[in-house]
Amino acid sequence: VQLQASGGGLVQPGGSLRLSCAASGKILGLKAMAWHRQAPGKQRELVAVINSGGATNYADSVKGRFTISRDNYKNTVYLQMGSLTPEDTAVYYCYVPAYRAWGQGTLVTVSS
Repeated sequence: VQLQASGGGLVQPGGSLRLSCAASGKILGLKAMAWHRQAPGKQRELVAVINSGGATNYADSVKGRFTISRDNYKNTVYLQMGSLTPEDTAVYYCYVPAYRAWGQGTLVTVSS
């Protein structure tokens, strides 16, 4: 499976951004999908996960600010991010655990 992430960029503190991750090569409707992130000098961490039934789980640091969703017809997972702070600056990666497949990452920079 190939994962193509997009939607990163520069945003001011308090702003919003939506990331997308489109999958090809496999149909992912029955698979969990996740977003991870890696900030400079830090380890990669799980941000959010959504299972095939739509149940979600979030890291404490993003609860109430980020929303993960999926469109099975488009084979795509999204991460809607709001109330962004500089601590959210990182490269964001989509991930499909069943295939241990990572997207290429998309950089989110939160700065004024």
